[in-house]
Amino acid sequence: MDLGAEPPAFDPASEQERALAEENARLRRICGALIERVESAGMAGGAPYGAFEHAVLLAEQVRERTDSLHRTLEALSEANARLEEARAEAEAANHSKTRFLAAVSHDLLQPLNAARLFTSALEDQALPGEATRLVGHIGRSLKDVEALLGTLVDISRLDAGVLTPDVAAFPVAELLDVLAEEYRQMAAARGLAFRYVPSSAVVSSDLALLARVVRNFLTNAVRYTKRGRLLLGCRRRPDGLEILVADTGPGIDEAHQEAIFLEFRRAVTRPEEADRGLGLGLAIVDRIADMLDHPLGLVSRLGHGALFSIRVPYGRRREMPPAAEPTPGADRLAGARVWVLDDDPAILDGMAALLEGWGCRVRCASTPAALEALSRRERADLLLVDYHLAPGDPDGLCVADRLCRAHPGLGVVLITANHDGDLKQWARERGYDCLFKPVKPLRLRVLIANRLQAGGGQACN
Repeated sequence: MDLGAEPPAFDPASEQERALAEENARLRRICGALIERVESAGMAGGAPYGAFEHAVLLAEQVRERTDSLHRTLEALSEANARLEEARAEAEAANHSKTRFLAAVSHDLLQPLNAARLFTSALEDQALPGEATRLVGHIGRSLKDVEALLGTLVDISRLDAGVLTPDVAAFPVAELLDVLAEEYRQMAAARGLAFRYVPSSAVVSSDLALLARVVRNFLTNAVRYTKRGRLLLGCRRRPDGLEILVADTGPGIDEAHQEAIFLEFRRAVTRPEEADRGLGLGLAIVDRIADMLDHPLGLVSRLGHGALFSIRVPYGRRREMPPAAEPTPGADRLAGARVWVLDDDPAILDGMAALLEGWGCRVRCASTPAALEALSRRERADLLLVDYHLAPGDPDGLCVADRLCRAHPGLGVVLITANHDGDLKQWARERGYDCLFKPVKPLRLRVLIANRLQAGGGQACN
């Protein structure tokens, strides 16, 4: 042995390679063990990698379909935005149409109101036979115009959703007594018997809208009944008062009973029974009843007349002044001092002619200043005031408030073409009566008589 030989030199690089080789071998063993475990845990048939590839394919399909769904949702969102924009434009156009019809109806109602007043004043005069007949024709024509105009405005308001019910409790006689007297005269003119069964019940509803419904029932009954009789009355039901109108007219076939509540449909379509209506009356009735949640009823058989009804919930009874007679005579109004305020000279002339024919002492004014100057010299029992006065003047409610403060006990009747529920509420809170244009003379006469006797406020009608 050569003790003088040097030992081999230490090579760090070789040592590192050896360590890496050992680690690589160890990792191969681990990888082999893992592959063996995956193989042993695979599906029956031994295709774990095929399942993996299938899962990857499914994931790709899900991603593609998700992307497609997102694109579809984006397109749908854009379509919804366009639809919402179109709906907003349609609503704006509908409200614009409603405002236009309201404005036009107000302008048309002014001369129509004056014409009705003049005609009613003439009907109260002693005229030659031919003149009486002509005045009657004029009155009927004006009523047709009023009905057509009112129908168009009502259907427009109902479609636009701008008609808000003004629900309050009131004795049903407050509505039906006036309608009974009005339609008793119309039925008599056509040779029909008319029976009215009054009721003392108190109901809760919008008086003006309910009047529209019952008035339509009565109008159709008079229009389509050639001979026989009509009935206006009530039945007490557990869930409300059923107001009914029956006639001995031609009746309605069962197959058409639902259709007559649709627009532009009529119960009778034969030419000899045609009228100048639009076929919208019962469509309006149906919408009003739905708005008020008052169930409608119809019982009819062809050739045996018809019975229309509406069921109204009961209201809480309140203290009421003694009811006035529903048919005031001329002596009831004779000597009554009445102020009339309106910015339309024709309406002032017509109202003066009508009231003076009833024996009232009438003083008219076209401006609030003129009426207030008059009020400093005289007193009155009643004020008839238009709500919409000339531009720059206060409205009728403000004028009435000032005059009532100066003259306690002064009765007020507000006359308006505005069917806004808030206006009716304001009038009722002040104890004022309210009439809508065009003024129905009989309704005005009854209201004045009731006001002079009791002084109690009533709702708009």
